[in-house]
Amino acid sequence: MSWDTARDVLCVRLDQMGDVLMTTPALRAVRGSRCRRVTLLTSSAGAVVARHIPEVSDIIVYDPPRMKHSFHRPDAREDLAIIETLRARRFDAGIIFNVFSQSPLSAALLLYLAEIPLRLALSRENAYALLTDWIPDTEAANGIRHEVRRQLDLVRVVGWEHSDERLSFTIPVGVSQRVTSLIQSLGLRSSWMVVHPGASASSRRYPPYLFAKALRIILKSGWQVIFTGSLEEVPLIEEIRAALPPETISLAGKLSLPELAALIDQAPLLLTNNTGPSHITAAVGTPVVTLYALTNPQHTPWQVPSIVLSHDVPCRNCLKSVYPEGHNHCLTLIEPRDVAQACIHLFDATTKSLYGGHYAYTGD
Repeated sequence: MSWDTARDVLCVRLDQMGDVLMTTPALRAVRGSRCRRVTLLTSSAGAVVARHIPEVSDIIVYDPPRMKHSFHRPDAREDLAIIETLRARRFDAGIIFNVFSQSPLSAALLLYLAEIPLRLALSRENAYALLTDWIPDTEAANGIRHEVRRQLDLVRVVGWEHSDERLSFTIPVGVSQRVTSLIQSLGLRSSWMVVHPGASASSRRYPPYLFAKALRIILKSGWQVIFTGSLEEVPLIEEIRAALPPETISLAGKLSLPELAALIDQAPLLLTNNTGPSHITAAVGTPVVTLYALTNPQHTPWQVPSIVLSHDVPCRNCLKSVYPEGHNHCLTLIEPRDVAQACIHLFDATTKSLYGGHYAYTGD
């Protein structure tokens, strides 16, 4: 078996929604012109978005012990069962996609025990027999690539490339029509935006009181604001709304993932933290202003009109979900007026570009 002849390929991405989205250009390269079958082994969180990725033929859900909600497993039965599931599928090859701060070796062991003949990954450690194609991972020492570029570079090692490097997310037609009707029922003006103030990690959340200050400026400029978020984020959003005039709209906890994507797709602009919707907007092409905590350097908006706001700090690239220094200065020192100006500028710039004007901001 060689990589040229591999047709049934298992791709492993045991991470969150945004990580899976940022892997979609590499998945497209794997599928390639020869229409390889791509099966994605991913977490419960990743599977939610994977159902809307056209490059994926099949999904296998597995939450490894290293994930937070797997900490209290009584035994290893789920881990042993996934080995048998993979062995029964008789995959030709397996590719492990991971961030530079993760080791792929636990996933490599699964693929090895499942007797998948070709196994590819980036790894800081020598994988020996666990990987047939071990690519030494020197990223932390030699500069950190964008997460999308990292995964594209990995599959390029075995000769798999694709000219289209955009993120991928398919919105069902019926969902788009339903959200269009919702938007029309709200009677929105041309200047409206979606604001997504949540994030799974506290280190990546712009504080509610600063969101409110920025949005007060935006609302005074004649904009309308629609908030989105999960049901758990409703209290956060209501805290922000309580400091604003009453005309804002909240759809928090009311939208499915494809409905959220359809809303972002039809919005003139998204304002968000570094979180899943920031990558959805890259997939659908909506301009985005991202309040970007400097905990991780590799997740900025990809190939979409964007402005990324942060405040440089000595503790940048800490890779922490909770700030070790406690001050959150890479976010809290972003001035609300700068947030408001970025939103208005990006809207003006992208609107003009639709009619032949020059637009200089692009996420890469």
